[in-house]
Amino acid sequence: MEKELMLVNEAIARGAYEAGVVVSTACPNKISMEINQELAKYKQICREWSANEKVALKVAIEASKKGARAMASMTGEKLKTVAEPLFNSSYDGVNGGLIIVLVDNYGVDSYGDEQDIRMFARAAKIPVLEPSDSQEVKDFVIESFEISEVYNTPVILRIPMKVFRSESLVETGERLEVFKKPFNKKSLENIFTFKTAVKRNAKVNYHLGLLEDDASIMEHINEMVLGTREFGFVTSGICYQYVKEVFPDASILKLGLVYPLPKERLKAFSKAVEKLIIVEELEPFMEEQIKAMGIECTGKELFPREGEYSKDLLRDVLKR
Repeated sequence: MEKELMLVNEAIARGAYEAGVVVSTACPNKISMEINQELAKYKQICREWSANEKVALKVAIEASKKGARAMASMTGEKLKTVAEPLFNSSYDGVNGGLIIVLVDNYGVDSYGDEQDIRMFARAAKIPVLEPSDSQEVKDFVIESFEISEVYNTPVILRIPMKVFRSESLVETGERLEVFKKPFNKKSLENIFTFKTAVKRNAKVNYHLGLLEDDASIMEHINEMVLGTREFGFVTSGICYQYVKEVFPDASILKLGLVYPLPKERLKAFSKAVEKLIIVEELEPFMEEQIKAMGIECTGKELFPREGEYSKDLLRDVLKR
């Protein structure tokens, strides 16, 4: 194994290569172009350019149904334009693993609106992973495919713009040769009608419940570090980097899997600290769920619901 300095788009491509991805799709806009162009290094991956994001996602879904590991890349803003195939893919499940790489834009510096795609993912009942640096990006791409196939679901990899524009060391590995799974033409799983939808909803809920239970033992994804007990921070992605820099000695629960949340791990962490603070961009997505678990915490009473966060914002808010 070697270590290389990688931008996040390079880390995504490397993760796709090591995970045994066969098909990668994208629409030629700035963000997804960067990812698909990096994949040109790896001849084992078929890169597909689509007319728009909806077509790109549908191509990836069909590749997954045929048994190949597939990935679609786009900006978070475009998620609403792919709602129909996205929601249906949750009900359909997967054959080969399927992940959707989404780059979120806070501060509205790259496109026209500012939205939190985790709310969309929860409505679609699709798990969300959120990395904090290039190494985690590569690792989480691989992990996303494992989760996708074990729990029979597409997976969203949510990457905030500040993470996407970052660069850090990445330990590289070998490609995992994943054999294409056979496609059963006669299976009712391939027929989407109102009669099968109710049964599929129960199946989606069952697999999501399994993942929620297992999330508490996924210590390599949801990492708990106990330091001083006065404050405990629950955070993810780029916000973890801010918390670690401003409060290096604090207790931190860094969530890689932000939906569904690891309930038992959160309860254990809350009991280990005196005051629990949730640091997340933008909406109180984790905060509302944590409060619904009966855990007392503070979040949006302190932090804004718009704009990019920074270590200076974190320092100023907590001083007050």
